[in-house]
Amino acid sequence: MYWMGLVIGLATFGIIGVFHPIVIKAEYYLSKKCWPIFLVSGIVCIGAAAFIGVLWVSALMAVLGFTCLWSIGEVFDQEKRVRKGWFPANPKRVYEPWEPKEKADKSKTS
Repeated sequence: MYWMGLVIGLATFGIIGVFHPIVIKAEYYLSKKCWPIFLVSGIVCIGAAAFIGVLWVSALMAVLGFTCLWSIGEVFDQEKRVRKGWFPANPKRVYEPWEPKEKADKSKTS
């Protein structure tokens, strides 16, 4: 049997699972302004994947890179989740005023 596909799938699942708390902590401590860190990390990992000759290492590096890029959107979404009260806000940070889209749309039509 060939096990490498299963190993890559399991490692991908692990990488994605690890990035959920990374995104939550990044937004909590650094705010959404940390997105360039994810951008640079993603580009570096994807670039490295193109030059790594070992297929499984290259695949995992690419998964890591694309997960970093996906995390950019998640950081912005995480800020929205914090504002909705789904996650704790950092008490040391002053959040800019925010109005949910639903309320903003209704106030414009009234």
